[in-house]
Amino acid sequence: MSKQAWHYVDPATVPHLVTKEIPGPKSREWHARCTKHFKGLSEQVKLFPVSFESGFGCTLTDVDGNRYLDFSSGIYVTTLGHCHPKVSEAVATYAKKLMNAHDFTTPIKTLLMEKLAEVLPGDLKGFQLYDCGTAAVEAGIRVCRAATKKHEMVSCFYDYHGKTYGAVSLGHIRSSVYGAVRAPGMHMVPRPDSYHPMWTKPDGTIDTDQYLAFYAQYLDKATVGSVAAFCIEPIQGWGGSVMPPDDFLPKLRKFCTDRGILMMVDEVLTSWGRTGKWLCCEHWGVTPDVVTLGKGFGNGFPVTCVAVREPFMESFESISASSSYGGNPMACAAALASTEVIIEEKLLENAQHLGEVALKRMERMKQEHRIIGDVRAKGCLMGIELVKDRTTKEPFNEAGKRVYQKAFQKGLAWIPAGHILRMSPPIIMDEDMLLKGLDIIDEAIGETQKEIG
Repeated sequence: MSKQAWHYVDPATVPHLVTKEIPGPKSREWHARCTKHFKGLSEQVKLFPVSFESGFGCTLTDVDGNRYLDFSSGIYVTTLGHCHPKVSEAVATYAKKLMNAHDFTTPIKTLLMEKLAEVLPGDLKGFQLYDCGTAAVEAGIRVCRAATKKHEMVSCFYDYHGKTYGAVSLGHIRSSVYGAVRAPGMHMVPRPDSYHPMWTKPDGTIDTDQYLAFYAQYLDKATVGSVAAFCIEPIQGWGGSVMPPDDFLPKLRKFCTDRGILMMVDEVLTSWGRTGKWLCCEHWGVTPDVVTLGKGFGNGFPVTCVAVREPFMESFESISASSSYGGNPMACAAALASTEVIIEEKLLENAQHLGEVALKRMERMKQEHRIIGDVRAKGCLMGIELVKDRTTKEPFNEAGKRVYQKAFQKGLAWIPAGHILRMSPPIIMDEDMLLKGLDIIDEAIGETQKEIG
């Protein structure tokens, strides 16, 4: 990265911690005041109750003046770093010019539609805009049903698709949280995980054909024969940055096509440069019938999208597709600016490079720490799985919590997921800053391993 880049920060100056305890006293005071009223905190906040005040590029600063290196991107959202000037300016322009015109046409919306049609693969040419990932997933479900005149949906164990009834029913349900009933017609099947394979070949490697054979049997025996779509995350986010075997998504694409089932890919987390492609499924040469975009799509501004292939575009007309906030001029400006930044700054290439660098560094960490069972990376979507024993692969949740807290106390803002350490640094990051963050994690894992024994 050039020292002239807008977000350049000398790696020697980050992290910069000024209080004796982290989080500091002001952070704890603001957190205590807020949580008298604000309820339903995520696990990452409960484990580390810091109060942030500002962000710049790949850094975050809390109310005490402590400056952190950001490895979370606001949970996969600020893909281009905090407050990218082009995105901020685009939003500000429309905040002063035209904030909402419902679903009427605006020039900025038209320019975004044309840009999406240009950068997305294949014949993904039909779009509708929303304000959160869950709304996009719900719309995607309705589009699949309208296009096929079928109602059942199939999804995978431990995928995550959102927090409303239909989206929740595509994922893992805990009755104490979401209620005991999955929506009718929603089915779940196992997905291939190379580190935890359900079916293997004689040589011990994962056998994806067995998964597909099970899917065929399941559809025949467990559904009523009215499956509209198979919905999947190309890489699991909440499930722990779990990468699919390279042959799986192409096989699933053929499986769906052969059976007249739509392939719906939920790329709210993985799209718009996060893995080094516009769509993560492009890594395997796969074009879905329906795909959801979000999180980094507007670099923090709440804007998401459902994109469909040309044969299914008109299905939007029958699902009451519009929303109060989707496609507002500020949202369109943020998404268009984010897209242009990725192209202008060659960030797809940078994300892929960072993923390669990270994987090499994490492989070294795995050799040095026996509690690391597996490491994975695709672009700036990375994960480290901690285990009690490499043979049994038993999850090491306590170690995961300790490593998360220790690294945060050393100035690394990032994401916990039980025994899996998740990382999603901004794709504008330079190699030196990336390696510095991984050094902090390395140190935290080493300290935890010594403490736990």
